[in-house]
Amino acid sequence: MTITTGADGTTTAHADPDEAALAARLRLAVTRLHRCLRQQADAGLTPSQASALAGVELLGSPTLGALAARESVQPPSMTRIVAALEGLGYVTRVVDDADRRVARITITPSGEAVLRHVRSLKNAFLAERVAALDPDERAALGDLTSLLERLVDRDDR
Repeated sequence: MTITTGADGTTTAHADPDEAALAARLRLAVTRLHRCLRQQADAGLTPSQASALAGVELLGSPTLGALAARESVQPPSMTRIVAALEGLGYVTRVVDDADRRVARITITPSGEAVLRHVRSLKNAFLAERVAALDPDERAALGDLTSLLERLVDRDDR
């Protein structure tokens, strides 16, 4: 595959037609699976709130700026998302001991519980679907999962 950037700044990827068709099928399948998983776990959170809550858990006690950067949103948007999560009792803001001008976001036990609940619903949905596959399909899915993990974890993107 080659990637070109035009004079107007647009980027275009040129792939072998078979690779392009496979990439399109993969994108559609992953998008549809993601939508199915989102629908399984309605915990009263928007997708942005759920993602931010998981980000707080992953990062430990990030600043609003660090969380906004991880979520690829502007700081004012993250401020609104965190305020909503605070209102639900899922996160708290804690003043940084090293720099009292900085607030860090921490997940509460209620926030951890809602994440566990959401993840268990999503895992149950997938486990039910996987159980319906025959052994050869499950083995192929295991191999595919390894390939998807490699696609996601590539450093040379």
